[in-house]
Amino acid sequence: MHNTIQNLINIEKNIQANLNDLNINNQTKIIAVSKTFSVSKILPLIHHGHTDFGENKVQEAVDKWTELKKEYPNLKLHMIGKLQTNKVKYAVKLFDYIHSVDNEKLARKISEEDKKLNKKTKVFIQVNIGGEDQKSGVSKIEIFKLLSYCREIKLDVVGLMCIPPLENDPDSYFKEMSKLNKGFGFSELSMGMSSDYLKASEHSATYLRIGSSIFGQRS
Repeated sequence: MHNTIQNLINIEKNIQANLNDLNINNQTKIIAVSKTFSVSKILPLIHHGHTDFGENKVQEAVDKWTELKKEYPNLKLHMIGKLQTNKVKYAVKLFDYIHSVDNEKLARKISEEDKKLNKKTKVFIQVNIGGEDQKSGVSKIEIFKLLSYCREIKLDVVGLMCIPPLENDPDSYFKEMSKLNKGFGFSELSMGMSSDYLKASEHSATYLRIGSSIFGQRS
C-alpha cells in the first residue's frame, strides 16, 4: 500500500477513535492538501477513492488538475489559499469550493464568474479569528456584513473558515468558530490542519485541511 494511503487511513482512524473516546458525533471530511506535490503523489489517493483535494495557488492547480478532473469527474477541488481577484476566472472554472472569501470585491468577482459559467461555487467566509494583522480574513464583527452582501449577490456561502494563531492553543479559537458557525446556521465548517486536526474535529469542523501528515514534509 502506498504510504500516502496508509497515512490517510491512520488519520481517519485517529479522528474516529478520538471522537468515540469523547462521545462526540461529528462527521468530518479530509481535504488532502496537495500543494507542491506532483500528480504521481496524488494518483494513489484518487485510486484509493479519496475525492477531496486542496490547492493554494491557482496556476499550480490549473496545471495539475485540469486533466485530472476531466478523467475523474467525481473529484472535489478546494481553493484554500488567498485568492486574488485577477485569478478568479481561472479558479471558478476549476475549483468546486473556495475557502478564502474575505472581502466584497472578491465575493462580487466570484459571483460574476459563476453567472458566466452558470455555476454555483461553494464558498467559505474566512475569519481572522485571532485578530492577527498579518493574516487574511474578516474580523468577527464584520462577518454579518460580508455574509449579507454575499447573499444579496446570490453567492453560495456554506460556512466559515479559519486558521488560528500558530503559537497559541487552538482549542478556544475552534470553540469560538463552532459557536459563530452555528449562530449563522451553517452546516459546513473549515478548520484544522496537520498540527491540530483532532482538536478541530472535536469542535464540529466538517472539512479538515491536511497536507504534510498525508504527503510528508514539503521540500
